Amino acid sequence: MADDHSAKRGASSLFERLTRADDPVFEQIDRNAKSLLQSALTRLDVVSREEFDAQTAVLKRTRERLEALEAQIAALDEALSATGQQGDQ
Repeated sequence: MADDHSAKRGASSLFERLTRADDPVFEQIDRNAKSLLQSALTRLDVVSREEFDAQTAVLKRTRERLEALEAQIAALDEALSATGQQGDQ
């Protein structure tokens, strides 16, 4: 039971030491965690918010252009069909 109490006290002491911001061990853990997170995000192919917003704007313009072209094609197809029907008469 004394060993259990000693282990809890040791863990508590370590936790208190790590939670102090001026501790070099905490700073090293913090640097390592940030490095690991940055590495993981790079592998995930994550883009910045600015890049995402820019691509969203490009996609919106492309969709608008596509809709305009589809409308033009529909109008031309209708005009061609009407001309073809008039020629058959």
